[in-house]
Amino acid sequence: MHRRRGFFLSGLFFSGICVLASSASLHAADVPQVSAAEPIAIKLRDAAMRGDSVAWDFVSELTTRIGPRPAGSANEHAAAAWAAKKLKDYGFENVRVEEFPITAWNRGTESGEIVAPSRQPLVVNALGFAPPTPAQGVEGEVVIFGTLDDLIAAQTGSLAGKIAMVNQRMVRAQDGAGYGPVVRARALGAIEAAKRGAIAFLLRSVATDSRRLPHTGAARFAGGKIPVPAFALSVPDADQIERLAALGEKVRVHLFSSASYVADAHSQNIIGEIRGGERPDEVIVLGAHMDSWDLGTGAIDDAAGTAIIAAAGKLIGDLPGKPRRTVRVVMFGSEEIPQPDEKKLGGPSYIATRTADLPKHIITGESDFGADRVYAVALPQNSFASPFGVSLMKVLTPIGVIPSQASSKDAGSDVAPMVKAGVPSFVLLQDGSHYFDLHHSADDTLDKIDRAQLNQNVAAWVSLVYLAAQSDADFREISAAPSKPSDE
Repeated sequence: MHRRRGFFLSGLFFSGICVLASSASLHAADVPQVSAAEPIAIKLRDAAMRGDSVAWDFVSELTTRIGPRPAGSANEHAAAAWAAKKLKDYGFENVRVEEFPITAWNRGTESGEIVAPSRQPLVVNALGFAPPTPAQGVEGEVVIFGTLDDLIAAQTGSLAGKIAMVNQRMVRAQDGAGYGPVVRARALGAIEAAKRGAIAFLLRSVATDSRRLPHTGAARFAGGKIPVPAFALSVPDADQIERLAALGEKVRVHLFSSASYVADAHSQNIIGEIRGGERPDEVIVLGAHMDSWDLGTGAIDDAAGTAIIAAAGKLIGDLPGKPRRTVRVVMFGSEEIPQPDEKKLGGPSYIATRTADLPKHIITGESDFGADRVYAVALPQNSFASPFGVSLMKVLTPIGVIPSQASSKDAGSDVAPMVKAGVPSFVLLQDGSHYFDLHHSADDTLDKIDRAQLNQNVAAWVSLVYLAAQSDADFREISAAPSKPSDE
């Protein structure tokens, strides 16, 4: 089994600032401002680094007790009820489960086989929301394209009766930058294949591993549907087809899927708050998503994220005094599975009834990139020079987090509707070097989470969120100010 290396900071996180506030000095009436909040943020950070949070227990129980949580499934509903109870037990207030309608997708059974030039089994998974094949399956010659653009360049009708395959390799990168160029084929490949007459679409898994495990994911709709059956191939199987073609063979493949739909399903967002004492209407939103794909147990995607934000919120809630601003945890539903109507997703559903409240949403962020260490933080424009930003870096630097000039607006798909509506956002950038070895595959299981790195995530989150809650920072105003020229 692949296990990630631990992230140990022996001596590092004690090497900087050692002034800690005693809990006796933290009373509701004694509310610290940002600079005064630094010692408390350090105390929270260090507690998280020691593992004194609920993060591991939360992710372990969720992935063990519930397992995979496809949107609209009984498992997703059970996970929502379980998480709501956990939040209440942790001391969160205003805990609620907000349902919204979706169409659910069931994988059913699936199979693939090379039938010529010789019979060989293939390991495939249907792409999310792709239609089933006919009962007898589909069979045709495979036409290989190096990229989606190569497929788009093919003439209309040139793939009649054939199976299109995009075989683009994904580049491994710490920040996950290799994902974007390749995932276009997963999103649009079935549409472009169908335009050229193909009867099915095959995709080399959007992945950086070489295991014989496919990586599923969502395809995009055209006219409210995905036009042809679409499958992800494991990387070794994609290589096998490529080698056969390189030998001059015409490769014929048989594919089968019994996928089905449930039109009257629902998903839900789970919400809980640590209410602010001085400015309770000003809200900091911490996001992650509760649903997962069905192949593994959804540990890194995204049970880890829900555990991180729940643990950060609870650490703040356990302080003797209330934070100045409200800290709101939102575990979104239906992030993974696509919908013909994009409003029927967790993010759009959240803002649909909160238009008037969005100006009071101070800042938001999302944890949805696994559980490996946070190495950098991106903030709204000009924020690093603000009192909040200066305090934040004093607290985060000792645990190996540096400032990043990456756009803080790329905070995640669930909070994207908020960001588009004008809510400022932050990003705690995680090491994604190995994330796409596991992403959307059967290997996304609890044993891949390193507890020390999970704890460091909680430490980064609780530090940032607490300082933002205690600050007077208006991130909209800070971002709107003219940027100062660099000293470099």
